[in-house]
Amino acid sequence: MLSSFICLLVGLVLLIYGAEYTVRGSVAIANKIKIPTVIVGLTIVALGTSAPEFVVSLKAALNNAGGIAMGNVVGSNIANILLILGVSSVVFPIKCRRRIFLRDYRFLLLITVIFTLFSISGKLVLWHGIVLVCLLISFIYYSYLNSGKGDFGAEVLSPIASKGWNVVIATTVLGLAGVILGADILVKGAVDIARYFQISEETIGLTIIAVGTSLPELATTLMAAIRKQNGVALGNVLGSNIWNIVCIMGFTSIVTDVEVSRQIVVYDLWIMLLAALLLYPVIMTRATISRVEGSFFLILYTAYIITQVLISRNIWTFG
Repeated sequence: MLSSFICLLVGLVLLIYGAEYTVRGSVAIANKIKIPTVIVGLTIVALGTSAPEFVVSLKAALNNAGGIAMGNVVGSNIANILLILGVSSVVFPIKCRRRIFLRDYRFLLLITVIFTLFSISGKLVLWHGIVLVCLLISFIYYSYLNSGKGDFGAEVLSPIASKGWNVVIATTVLGLAGVILGADILVKGAVDIARYFQISEETIGLTIIAVGTSLPELATTLMAAIRKQNGVALGNVLGSNIWNIVCIMGFTSIVTDVEVSRQIVVYDLWIMLLAALLLYPVIMTRATISRVEGSFFLILYTAYIITQVLISRNIWTFG
């Protein structure tokens, strides 16, 4: 059993560092061949920071561990709002520009509702994935059209952009290898732990794996809040949640059908939707997530984790 926990830890470390170096290398390639900054931010960086969730969910689904695949995405979206924004706003209140927030928030709410409706059927299949990927393409295109309005002014530049091609290619390849290997080790360790303790795959995916694969977003959002880069802090979470649904679950359900457990259908999907809905009044009242509101988010997330413990011990069941 100790080996399974070691696999879990090693897998998480490989995922986090693999994603970091994948982004560095891929952005450096884009810099060298002069791809526009906005396209880099919307595609390469966004996909790179979502790489842990993507590879873990795809690997889990292919291994017939659909509970981990779905739990990873649903749990990550819950953690991104309640845990990551909660922690970050407690450290430093997060402000935003309402117009930019509303543009991305409306799309997040739309796809969250669509994803919930797809999932309550009990299985995500090929046509669900096609619809989600089409929504992803629409989002990228719409964001690109709006990029000339000052929303993406910061230059996306890799720290290794000035290095030779051999360094850039090696960094990218090693990063991708780390993500793929890390996902393989992580899923194996998680499944073994779930079976040993007779904990459902859904609970493992919704908690340990969801938080673990969200660590890159936590680090990015927390540092952005500390540096008072409020747009980055909030935009990182909104963007991550959007990509988790339309990209990760979209492509995963195109590759293979993804089973959705009764627990996720009757409980966790609605917590994810509630978390998304909570952002609207908080932001629209004062365009700020204050320390008090951040603390409230953390209390809600703590309560959610407690319910997962109760579920794992069969104290609370869904029939």
